[in-house]
Amino acid sequence: MAATPRSSFRTLLTRLTVLATAAAATLTATTTAATATPSRAAACSGYVGLTFDDGPSGNTAGLLDALRRNGLRATMFNQGQYAAANPSLVRAQVAAGMWIGNHSYTHPHLTGLSQAGIDSEISRTQQAIANAGGGTPKLFRPPYGETNATVKSVAARHGLTQIIWDVDSQDWNGASTEAIVQAAGRLTDGRTILLHDWSANTLAAIPGIARVLASRGLCAGMISPRTGRAVAPG
Repeated sequence: MAATPRSSFRTLLTRLTVLATAAAATLTATTTAATATPSRAAACSGYVGLTFDDGPSGNTAGLLDALRRNGLRATMFNQGQYAAANPSLVRAQVAAGMWIGNHSYTHPHLTGLSQAGIDSEISRTQQAIANAGGGTPKLFRPPYGETNATVKSVAARHGLTQIIWDVDSQDWNGASTEAIVQAAGRLTDGRTILLHDWSANTLAAIPGIARVLASRGLCAGMISPRTGRAVAPG
């Protein structure tokens, strides 16, 4: 039986309605997906500096693995004596995308040394890190955060910018994993936190640190040798 003009019109109208509904659903799904997956740049409202002192150590490999798995990069302030003894770990730090800084050779109280003694501590560390494949550091952290005009000027002669910290995690003082994560939560754009390569509680805190930073739109950045502040990785 041949279709009437009215039935043909109804069929056409039904098909158009189905097509319109499908198109609207596709548009909604696309919009939702775009909203759910913002660009990496849009997700970073600021950058902070994660810094780990006193490596490389027996904890370094596990620390690097945890940082990689959680999408974090950091500045590793290495002691020269440990860099010289563990060159493969220095290379592993570089391969994992970390930045390498100078933390003196033997971790002395630099302000109690002569200018020549300070120079020896800094220069030997520069050489040890370079020999281990870590490049030539541009950042320097004095042991214990102790510094004066002489320490700063000697570091500057070696092309180093002195970096202290804005937040102390207290991991060196036995802080719990939870306390270390809470300390990271006090970071704001451009600021740095003191952590240590050898701390088991710090290693355990890495996933929590990643979560607390992400919840506040902060990303782990590099420390600018020009300003001493954390910035987007170059």
